[in-house]
Amino acid sequence: MAEITTIGLDLAKNTFHVVGCDDKGKVVKKQMLRRAQVRAFFAQLPPCLVGMEACASAHYWGRELGALGHQVKLIPPQYVKAYLRGNKNDYNDALAIAEAVVRPQMRWVAVKTTQQQDVQALHRLRERCIADRTALGNQLRGLLAEYGLVMPKGLSTLRRRLPELLEDADNGLSALFRRLLRQGYQQLQGLDEQIEAYRQEVTRLVARNEACQRLQSIPGFGPVVASVFYSVVGNGQAFRRGRDVSAALGLVPRQHSSGGKDVLLGISKRGDRYLRSLLAHGARAVLIQSGNKDDRLSRWVSRLKAERGINRATIALANKMARIGWAILAHNTVYQAA
Repeated sequence: MAEITTIGLDLAKNTFHVVGCDDKGKVVKKQMLRRAQVRAFFAQLPPCLVGMEACASAHYWGRELGALGHQVKLIPPQYVKAYLRGNKNDYNDALAIAEAVVRPQMRWVAVKTTQQQDVQALHRLRERCIADRTALGNQLRGLLAEYGLVMPKGLSTLRRRLPELLEDADNGLSALFRRLLRQGYQQLQGLDEQIEAYRQEVTRLVARNEACQRLQSIPGFGPVVASVFYSVVGNGQAFRRGRDVSAALGLVPRQHSSGGKDVLLGISKRGDRYLRSLLAHGARAVLIQSGNKDDRLSRWVSRLKAERGINRATIALANKMARIGWAILAHNTVYQAA
């Protein structure tokens, strides 16, 4: 049997499918593996190129197979679809991955370290708690409106008014609804405590991470933005330049060109929506303070705001922040305003 040089691995929860190809691209091995068999199967193979879709558990298996001496490359699933032929099944998926992974112009997803995944898990849990708190606040305001008690938007008003409503015996609320309202208020307090605990954990994590400390030298980068940016970009070596980072985050115009005529549309909004929104919020904060400063970045963004409006200036600054962040990570430096 010819030597296997390239493997397409179709990941799953319990049942994995492997397609091995030789140096000419011919399929020489097809096999189904149980989860407990994957590590042993790759341990007995000579070092080869292993392609996987960047999906659930891909980073874990990327680290595990990389430790066995294999070269692991993760491919965005949408780029594998073009190489799928015939009906969709697990073996055809693995074959499409094996063909896509050898393409020289393919785009890759860097394998995350355990530290990067720790940061990502922390922010995912924090994001869920914030969404739950927002949903609970809206629900409580809606229920109170059914009793004729209308409140302005905002959690701060809700936190201040709920104890007052519970103590007011003349507002017409029944005993049952008071108990339900008290339980909702306790849930709101619990979510506040969880979010504060996550915030403190982010602060401790950033204080221990030298790369996040350097990222915070950029205007608009606080502990939250710096930690999320590091969890996505890592050391920056997965990108050739800063423009690739901003493009991967969806901060560049979407293109629809044909016949030599360039047509640029709105931003593509690809990639990590959470990080893109954080960069936009950080850029908006810088934009608000730019009128009181005279450094080069503030003058540039103030001029852009006057010429193109605040929204375009915000996205342009978020794009620049992403590019500066890559430069700081890739070149091991800090931001210099001059």
